[in-house]
Amino acid sequence: MDRAEIGQVLRKLVATDGPSGGESRIATVVQALCAPYATDVRADVMGSVVAHRAGATLPAPGRIMLAAHMDEIGLLVTKVEGTFLHVTAIGGVDPRTAIGQEVTVYATGPGCERYPDGLPGYLGGRPPHLLSGEERAKVVPMGDLRVDLGFPPAGCVLVGDRAVWRGPYTELLGGRVAAKSLDNRASLAAMIGALGYLAQGRHTWDVYAVATVQEEVGLRGARASGFTLAPDIAVAIDVTFADTPGVNEEQTAPMDKGPSLAWGPNLHPGLVGRLRAAAEALEMNYTMDPIPGASGTDAWALQLVREGLPCGLVGIPIRYMHSPVEVVALNDIDRAARLLAAFVSRLDDTVLASLAEEV
Repeated sequence: MDRAEIGQVLRKLVATDGPSGGESRIATVVQALCAPYATDVRADVMGSVVAHRAGATLPAPGRIMLAAHMDEIGLLVTKVEGTFLHVTAIGGVDPRTAIGQEVTVYATGPGCERYPDGLPGYLGGRPPHLLSGEERAKVVPMGDLRVDLGFPPAGCVLVGDRAVWRGPYTELLGGRVAAKSLDNRASLAAMIGALGYLAQGRHTWDVYAVATVQEEVGLRGARASGFTLAPDIAVAIDVTFADTPGVNEEQTAPMDKGPSLAWGPNLHPGLVGRLRAAAEALEMNYTMDPIPGASGTDAWALQLVREGLPCGLVGIPIRYMHSPVEVVALNDIDRAARLLAAFVSRLDDTVLASLAEEV
């Protein structure tokens, strides 16, 4: 595994759709990408993909769960009106960015087998010429937008069908990439990359790398997988806000300067310290991300699984989060992957006893 391979993994991930509650397509791709580096790969009852990589010793001194959600924000069809679809948001869709965007609609009704790759459409609204001055000054609400399929879909699109943003994977200057759904495909690529790096070395703990479902609508997959797997510790991997014009730098992390490590009540001080030590052993730059309350990530759900889990949170800075085009630095994904692999490789039979004293 190296940065180039992680870039190839990311390209495959963003090319595959998977809105919350409709992750089957991305789950298939994730299983195939994890298989070369895992002892076994399976899907749980919720649809999350669990890639297990066994430790080098029997019995293993501990079990770690890595969690990166594979769902993305999207749209849900609420009414079919000829060629037009009324839609509502799945997850935190930003209505400011919606109008004029291209989408893919995944039909499930009669005749949908003719469109295995989905139906292309556009989100449109009234032209500005036909709006009042007051209306032009406001964000167009989702309820006033329509997905235009160009022609009536002959009954194959049903209420409840899902749609996602449609767009290319674009390489920008300086090793940056622009694409849709980098939240959270960037972190998913880092987690798969970590499995690849672990395959090149040795680790004693059992690793469960979980691509979780339905994070964008309530952290549901992580909660279910965490309860089933009952790991000893967990580290969530998610995106965070990169430096962006007009945003206070205290709310962002610099892009291409390494991953961010979250710190606050949601995170266990002993795990945060070990993540920092692993980064410093690699001589890797990182930033600290102070989170005084809910992190809004899988770590928030995992912390309260069963009797409680020591959790860590590794962030990858991206720009324009929850918009149809996000931007990430490939170096940051690779660094996060290497950090996770180094962190896991340093876990030994003394960790669990030590964590109880480091709260």
